[in-house]
Amino acid sequence: MADVNDFMKNVAPEDGELPEWATVTFDTSTPSIARVYDAFLNGKDNFAVDRQVAQAILEVVPESARLAQDNRAWIGRVVTWLVGEAGIRQIIDLGSGLPASSNVHDYAQRIAPDTRVAYVDNDPIVLAHGRAMLDVNSRTTVITADVRDLDDVFDNDDLRALIDLDQPFAILLASVLHHFPDGQDRAVARMLRERMSPGSYLAVANVADPGTDDRVEKLVSAARANGMDTGFWRPYPQHRMYFGDLDLVPPGLCPVNEWKPDEDTPTESPVHHLYLGGVGYYGG
Repeated sequence: MADVNDFMKNVAPEDGELPEWATVTFDTSTPSIARVYDAFLNGKDNFAVDRQVAQAILEVVPESARLAQDNRAWIGRVVTWLVGEAGIRQIIDLGSGLPASSNVHDYAQRIAPDTRVAYVDNDPIVLAHGRAMLDVNSRTTVITADVRDLDDVFDNDDLRALIDLDQPFAILLASVLHHFPDGQDRAVARMLRERMSPGSYLAVANVADPGTDDRVEKLVSAARANGMDTGFWRPYPQHRMYFGDLDLVPPGLCPVNEWKPDEDTPTESPVHHLYLGGVGYYGG
């Protein structure tokens, strides 16, 4: 653990100027995707408006919080595999959301301390919380950018100072594309594939509509009735399109709890089939 005095040197400069993350303002009257997700994980970085959305969804589908939990566990297994098995030492986490109890850099640097992680999110509260926590970790950075503007992401000076885009890297895109309308989701995935250097990986996970579960309509209606007008539940073939010609790492695109499960992976999730994930490899 970093020494508290080292932390304070970062967050309270001697010249009295506030660090960038401390000057960020954000709207607490409108629900935020990142904060609603945090509420599903029983986090503390959310507000009443976010908890209202989460509660409305839980009232119609009580087991829906498992989607966020299963996603978080999948991220841990993916990062563990990328760093431990594939040898990746650079990760860009797009739409990273708020810091949790175990973050991408925690999983990665536990295996290889030299792994560098760039967190990217368009919610200013993520910058505020992330910078406060990560300023003491020289191998991480947090930037504010919109995934739909990839020039803004990949040309960011902080990201480029940490990530060598000419070398292999991994892109995490978990719970992001299902917030984009049809067409925009595929365009973002395609543009990301075009930016991958040889030896890189693209990990994608999103909610899915198997076409046989009436809970999907309930989830969509509850979210939109409470101010969350995003959330597109798509069938398997549309998820497969995100990977284009990339080689899918076994076991391929599947329910996240089936992707390289470990001893802690739930085997009886009631929403097992409503969340798909996979990892694609670009060989060049």
